[in-house]
This record gives sequence, structure tokens and C-alpha cells, in this order.
Amino acid sequence: MKTKLQYISQGSSLPEQESNILRALQAGVDWVQVRWKQAPEQDLLQLCLNVKRYCVAYNAVCIINDHVLLAKEISADGVHLGLEDGAVADARRLLGPGKIIGGTANTLQDVQQRIAEQCDYIGLGPFAFTTTKDKLSPVLGLDGYRDVCRYFSERQEIIPPVYAIGGIGLEDIPALMQTGIYGIAVSGLITRCPELVSHIKTILQ
Repeated sequence: MKTKLQYISQGSSLPEQESNILRALQAGVDWVQVRWKQAPEQDLLQLCLNVKRYCVAYNAVCIINDHVLLAKEISADGVHLGLEDGAVADARRLLGPGKIIGGTANTLQDVQQRIAEQCDYIGLGPFAFTTTKDKLSPVLGLDGYRDVCRYFSERQEIIPPVYAIGGIGLEDIPALMQTGIYGIAVSGLITRCPELVSHIKTILQ
């Protein structure tokens, strides 16, 4: 994993999603996760095809949320799986070698599960309350990330890159990076203010 900043797309229509993703790429994002819940099937396919093309043009990673078959169909760089979105091993078999498979985690036990499943990276959250996700799990806060990272550090266990996710504001990033996580995954922050991308990257370094 090279990038410490993942952008998770937002928007309730194809034009809105596409516009938000393009603005993020133009601002310097180099990792896009296409996330559009309740999307019409044809619109989602069209969006993913377009975004894959944009990501190639901008030399960015294109990850599809949930939809393993769709990720395979458009030859995306990988897929991100929620805890109820199917087995990592099945996705690995379907997508083949060299593809990125990330997984959501909400607790230390989830992180251990994701490590056992050999995820390439883990999206751990939520950090704080967020309106972009239904059925929100209990928030972790800084202490939650600190505890998880300390657990593996004390045991000298090598773990996949862990990205904090969920309700992250610009002012939260320095303290989050002190907890031991690898990077952050944000949606609303960059959707609202894509011009912040270069500043966020500087903080993350």
C-alpha cells in the first residue's frame, strides 16, 4: 500500500457521483473507492466503467465497494468488502492474483478476522459519527485506534495497513496518525472540499 489517503465516493445520482470523483482526481487523489448504495444496476455499471477510465488517466487505484463480479467485469484494481459482503477467499479466487482486497472492521476481533482472511488493507471505523453510512457501528474515537494498534504492536505482529474511516475532519488527522494507523479513508471531507487533498496528503506524511 503506497497511498495513505483513500477517497470513498459520494452522490445520489450518476452525474453527481461522477462529478465528485472527477473533482477528487483532479485535486490529486490517487485512490478511489466507488461506493454507491441502492444504485440502479445499469447506472452503477456505467459509473464504474467511467471511473476505471478516469483512474487510468490519472494513474489512480480504482476499488469497487461490495460488488466483486462488477470489479471483475470492469477489471478494477480491487474490491472492498463489508463484514457481511461475502468471503475474502471467494473474492480472491474470482478476481485472481494481483488484485487488492480490502475489508471493513469495527472491533479488535474484526481486525483479527481480517488478518486471518489475508485482507490487503483494513478500513477500521467509524472514528466518529457519520451520515454517509446506515446502521452505524459504535464509534471508536482516538482511544479505539490506539488500543487496536497497541495490541498488535505489543505482540510484534505484522498487520495489513489500517485506515481510519468515518466522520474524519481535517482537525482530526494529526491525532489519528499518532495512534499507529497507516492512513485515512474519507468521503465527505473531500467531496465538500477537494481543494484540501494536497494539504491532507502533507499532514499524512
